[in-house]
Amino acid sequence: MNAITPVTIAKAPPLIDPFARAITYLRVSVTDRCDFRCVYCMSENMTFLPKADVLSLEELDRLCSAFIERGVRKLRLTGGEPLVRRGIMTLVSSLSRHLSTGALEELTITTNGSQLAKYARELADCGVRRINISLDTLDPDKFRAVTRWGDLNKVLAGIDAALDAGIKVKINAVALKGVNEDEFPDLLAWAHGKGMDLTVIEVMPLGDVGEGRLDQYLPLSMLRAKLAGRFTLTDLDYQTGGPARYVRVAETGGRLGFITPLTHNFCESCNRVRLTCTGTLFMCLGQEDAADLRTPLRASEGNDLVNAAIDAAVLRKPRGHDFIIDRRHQRPAVARHMSVTGG
Repeated sequence: MNAITPVTIAKAPPLIDPFARAITYLRVSVTDRCDFRCVYCMSENMTFLPKADVLSLEELDRLCSAFIERGVRKLRLTGGEPLVRRGIMTLVSSLSRHLSTGALEELTITTNGSQLAKYARELADCGVRRINISLDTLDPDKFRAVTRWGDLNKVLAGIDAALDAGIKVKINAVALKGVNEDEFPDLLAWAHGKGMDLTVIEVMPLGDVGEGRLDQYLPLSMLRAKLAGRFTLTDLDYQTGGPARYVRVAETGGRLGFITPLTHNFCESCNRVRLTCTGTLFMCLGQEDAADLRTPLRASEGNDLVNAAIDAAVLRKPRGHDFIIDRRHQRPAVARHMSVTGG
């Protein structure tokens, strides 16, 4: 694979939003494409971005490096499915230099696991120590129905490959009413039995997916109450830098996380911004306001213009999102699909 020439960037001040929150976490969608078509994420017949609109791996490296110079300490690569991006390991390998210098504390990915059997060892060699894998059910037929195109056996093989490579795995499961709500005790026991944390996520109203959101929406307050009838759950102060609130499950010894953008939002501590593969920066997952970083990136070999655009964007970061799902609000809160910004 071709190497990416590292970029040297002058030191710039850290990023602080209008509510005195330091921006230390960047999520980068390296592609909007995916080999699944999950029912809560995208429609079955998606129109993807023209390749000419997508930043090169070198441009993605340059933007990530600019954010790291501004105080970002955690970098997560997402998609779509990040591991279907051609040459993706070139980018991972190049970004790993920031781990070596200590400028970056963590380089990680969120993946559907379909390509992990191929890439797990290489990811570990690049310093990736922890990954999130999206998996909503262990039932092969339900898995095919939820993902439309997915093969559960490939994902399970990818999970085993990651664990064998020494990568710590966290399973992310979206709670879907009438689909997997009765599976969480078994999913919890399976994940904890393999030494993996499990985080449950409420469905988010992003993009038109061809189904009513109210039909999918399962409040996690209800799910937690049901789990508490079977397991002993104790609140933890544990944090990974993301929005999950964790409990310890006494019967398994493992951790269980809840991400609740609707029933109990996590905006007050938000330290994140999201960069798409076109160089568009979203300051909030649940709002449409965005900034164009591709134009200043391509306008100069230096990063003065990029830093100015980043500064202006962070100063527009809102206090919180506008997510709501009820019988009066079943349309998407924002038009873009989950795959555009990677959740």
